[in-house]
Amino acid sequence: MALIAGPTASGKSALALQLAVQSGGVIVNADSAQIYRDLPILSAAPTAEERARADHRLYGVLDGAQSCSAADWAAMAKGGIADIHAAGRLPILVGGTGLYLRTLFDGIAPVPSIDPGVRQQVRSCPVAQNHEELFRLDPEAAAKLNPADTTRVARALEVVLSTGKRLAEWQKECEGGIGDQVMLRPLVLLPPRDWLYRRCDDRFAQMIDAGASAEVETLLERNLDPALPVMRAIGVREIAAWLEGDLTRDEAVAAGQQSTRRYAKRQYTWFAHQPPENWPRFRKPLDPANLAEVLALLGPRD
Repeated sequence: MALIAGPTASGKSALALQLAVQSGGVIVNADSAQIYRDLPILSAAPTAEERARADHRLYGVLDGAQSCSAADWAAMAKGGIADIHAAGRLPILVGGTGLYLRTLFDGIAPVPSIDPGVRQQVRSCPVAQNHEELFRLDPEAAAKLNPADTTRVARALEVVLSTGKRLAEWQKECEGGIGDQVMLRPLVLLPPRDWLYRRCDDRFAQMIDAGASAEVETLLERNLDPALPVMRAIGVREIAAWLEGDLTRDEAVAAGQQSTRRYAKRQYTWFAHQPPENWPRFRKPLDPANLAEVLALLGPRD
């Protein structure tokens, strides 16, 4: 199985498509935004032309009203990968959602169901208050998390309050991963940051020109829960502010570009340090001149 991972705008999708065309493989999505059908432009999902060139799985398979956890995605991915292998084809996993990949390969912590009262208590408090309480109960987790990361801070706090054990303790007991069941050919794209950030800026501007605002407008008309993953996708908040008159078009573009760069920076840091050291890292800009070099790093199909 091949894996192409890295930050947004690093060229993962283009490389995966080239590999799929050459090998007859099947591309499997590992991006938390592209799994929803509501934002094909804003999430940079494969186009109809790209889908016609190669088989793509797990793109646009869920409605935005649904919440897809890493465990949900991993279950779908495991089934899809097994089917692709059974057909004698190469699964090509591609995406930048590190939590998805970690859950698929390492498994998921067997955390018991969270007490509803605890969850309601935690989710009703400001993130700053939750982070302060987490620092008291689980200082290691609090130190690792961004104090403004509402979702992850709440998750870590509700686990320790509900179970009496820190999340890191549960994660030591992870189960259900496929890391020891597949012959993995991984590659992490980590191009120069200035090149990556320019790509982020250019792509967000192109998304606006291509109709991303219409996607967000349609999404807003549904009055979905703001906490749903699709509502927190990069660019939704900024474009919504423009549509509601709080930002000009240019201000929304600039804000969306900044959010994209910040997201890419977080992904870059994660992929630079979290995957195993023996996973190859390609640190040059991806272009046609070095495509053969990059593909060689992925090795032959298993």
